[in-house]
Amino acid sequence: MRHGCKINHLSRTHAHRVAMLSNMATSLIMHKRLETTLAKAKALRVYVEPIINRSKEDTTHNRRIVFSYLHSKEAVNELFREVSQKVANRPGGYTRILKTGIRHGDNSAMAMIELVDYNENMLKEKTAKKAKSTRRSRAKKAETAEAPVAETPVVEAPVAEAPAAEEAPKAE
Repeated sequence: MRHGCKINHLSRTHAHRVAMLSNMATSLIMHKRLETTLAKAKALRVYVEPIINRSKEDTTHNRRIVFSYLHSKEAVNELFREVSQKVANRPGGYTRILKTGIRHGDNSAMAMIELVDYNENMLKEKTAKKAKSTRRSRAKKAETAEAPVAETPVVEAPVAEAPAAEEAPKAE
């Protein structure tokens, strides 16, 4: 039983799981997007986000630690040169998991995991976001604004008419 165990073992031995997550993290960093099962995507997020966070500070020590996880010089260089520049201002949440449906062979839930700052379509939507529409009708809001104005009667002060100055004939 897995009472209180926080790691999803993914039905693999420790060595197999570590090798699989290392390869998937390398592929994610190199290609910026990866299609896999939902359980593997969730396990990969926990594995790769501390690695990306470590890449923000480019030191020899951090490069060696990241290399011990990824085992790929190309992936380490890509991470420290390209990815770390894009995520420099982000405090966390470097990956996004999008559910894509089920796999027809075994009915397992499929998902796409991607680096957040590399999806141009979502970045365009974020910058060109239109005004938020509400579910409420705006006509009712306009009527309620007019109602208090209609309830308060406007009292006009009576205008005192000045007596018309009659033209008197001038006496010469």
